[in-house]
Order: sequence, then structure tokens, then C-alpha cells
Amino acid sequence: MNRFDEVMTRVKDILSKELGEKRVRDKDVAEALGFTPAYFAVLKKRGKVPVEQIADFCALHNISINWMLYDQMPGSLVETTDRYATVRYFRSVNASAGGGALNDEEESEYLRLDEGIVEKLGGERVLKYIDAINVVGDSMEPNIPDGATIFLDRSKVEPIDGEVFVIRTDAGVFVKQLRLHGDGMAEIISLNPVYPSEKRSLESVEIIGRVVGVLEPD
Repeated sequence: MNRFDEVMTRVKDILSKELGEKRVRDKDVAEALGFTPAYFAVLKKRGKVPVEQIADFCALHNISINWMLYDQMPGSLVETTDRYATVRYFRSVNASAGGGALNDEEESEYLRLDEGIVEKLGGERVLKYIDAINVVGDSMEPNIPDGATIFLDRSKVEPIDGEVFVIRTDAGVFVKQLRLHGDGMAEIISLNPVYPSEKRSLESVEIIGRVVGVLEPD
């Protein structure tokens, strides 16, 4: 992922073009991202890229977030073309990788992806089945770190031994690996060895979808 100063330079370039090549200062960037100048200064000092606000900025200005964060260049700075596809992104839904986050509100927006990411997810034909949600907790580290955005394929709900799924139980929504047993039971496994596994009947586990991609946080 690009560094804080690299990302903010791009934000300034975009704002400058919209403002008629006017010099853009940190306070202008802070306002565009919805921050106070003081809080923006804290982020700048820490070098922490505010991914959620950058995603909103990119959506508002029709910018590829992949270009903004990862140098995957579109044909021009600001464009809307068929190169970009979208998946539903449930920003308010968290699949817990550790503590059992319950989620009642499921309002979605659209996350724009460029063709490279689309190909990794299986191509445009499968995008109608794919949603993006956030992960909280460290029990699936190092494969899925705390704060990652995961892509799940809702058409893949058949349990497969050793695969990672987003599941719902009476305790909440989780992202876990499943180990299947011949007695109708499943072992719900955290990849982080600090966390113990749990054995449940498959009937008590609702598979929401299989994890097919991970977008790591900064």
C-alpha cells in the first residue's frame, strides 16, 4: 500500500484540478475527507492512511481506489469506464475473527474494483455473488488480519473441509476455517493458535459464503 504522504499527494492533485490548479493545503484535504485539521495532523504524524475516508473520496470523485492505494493505474486520473466493476460492500457489517460481533444493520454501498482484482475473484461472471465485509479481531491472523476487508462468494455455501467461510451461529457472524467430521459435526477453527477451536453440529452453523479474497489494511 502507498504511504500516507503518497496518498495525500494524489488527493491534493485531484482537488487542485477541481479548484482550477489552486494550491491545496492540508486543511483542504482534511475538509475533503471529513476531518478536522487537528485530527488530520495526528494521522499525518502517525503516517496512518484513513482507508475508509479515502474509499469514500474515491467513490465521490470516480477514482479507482486501487490506483489511489496500490499504484494500479487507470487510463486517466478521473474516469468512469467499463474497466471497473463493483461489488456490494457492507461497511457496517463486521465478521468477527475473534470476539463474536453481532450485526443487525445491513445497508450496502458499492465498492469499485479494477479488472486485476476482478480477475483474482474469478471474473465478472461471479461478481453478482460476491459481497465485501470487514473483519474485526486477530484470531485469523496472519492470513486475515484485523481490519481487513474480505470478499465472500454467497453462491458457495456447501461446507468444504479446510476452506474458510463467513458463518453465522447463535453467537454472531464469524470468519473461520471449517474442519468436517463424519458424525455431522464441524470444527470451527481460528488460524491464530492462541484461540481454541470449537466443535458444533453443522445444523447449527449457517454458511453465508466462502472467503475468496482478502484486502489487507494498511
